Amino acid sequence: MTAGYQALRESAALIDLSERGKIRATGEDRVRLLHAMTTNHIEQLKPGEGCYALLLNAQGRMLADLNVLCFEDHLLLDTEPETREKVRSHLEHYIIADDVTLEDATDALATLALEGPKAAELLARMGAPAPEAPYATAAWGERLVARLSATGAEGFWFILPRADLDELAAGLRRAGAAEALPEDVRTVRLENGRPRYGEDLSERFIANEAQLWRALHFNKGCYLGQEIVERVRSRGQVHRRLVRLRIEAAAPPPAGTPLLAEQKTVGEITSAAFSPALSAVVALGYVRDPHNRPGAVLAAGEAPATVVAAEPA
Repeated sequence: MTAGYQALRESAALIDLSERGKIRATGEDRVRLLHAMTTNHIEQLKPGEGCYALLLNAQGRMLADLNVLCFEDHLLLDTEPETREKVRSHLEHYIIADDVTLEDATDALATLALEGPKAAELLARMGAPAPEAPYATAAWGERLVARLSATGAEGFWFILPRADLDELAAGLRRAGAAEALPEDVRTVRLENGRPRYGEDLSERFIANEAQLWRALHFNKGCYLGQEIVERVRSRGQVHRRLVRLRIEAAAPPPAGTPLLAEQKTVGEITSAAFSPALSAVVALGYVRDPHNRPGAVLAAGEAPATVVAAEPA
């Protein structure tokens, strides 16, 4: 058990997320465009607020996920490193006569996360603001503090000029934060059932199958892919779902490992990690009905795999 893993579970740890894509949208039509292109209600956001949303194609398949942060003069789109270029090029394709400019600010801005059950206490000791609502933001000098999480634990992200990154990290360490390694972050996010685009989410799957209800708004009107999302929801046509699993094994099976019921493949694992705290493997995977109910016992190779929750966090 590493110090970073323990801190993420018991206190607070630093996570360097500076490679995440950060795209600034400006112009009078920025809100209208993002509202028409994403699954959540962008038009109702006020400065200092934000939301989680998906970009879909016309077939309802997931192109990327986004944290959308609203400010007086722009929207800031935060996305996974792997989808940085995809998000920008996809949105630019739909800018025709709109007053919208997209600026890739990834190289100018760093992102440093502080996550764990005592993250807010540590922020208070440093005199930093701690926004209360999910996806809310607050200014701290030239730094921005956003209530976001990569692991599913309580978390706050600092978005700041890259030149300021080392100074902030040193201050947080002096205040008592440990440093989490990528494998620590991955394990804790799977313990908390938090899916990640590029592993658990991809263009293979439609939004309904991923069950990311916090990203979907069903009363906002039309958006790209909305017809598929609404049709599947109204007709109850979801036959496989992303679920949380516990596997009684000492080593995590690789992504793509089949999940079996009575020797028949009923699903597959998308990501897995060994949990020192649980002495078992924690995983996410897509499982077909009726085997995706809590308590259902499947097989991942020779190991029993139990569905512990019927949807991700």
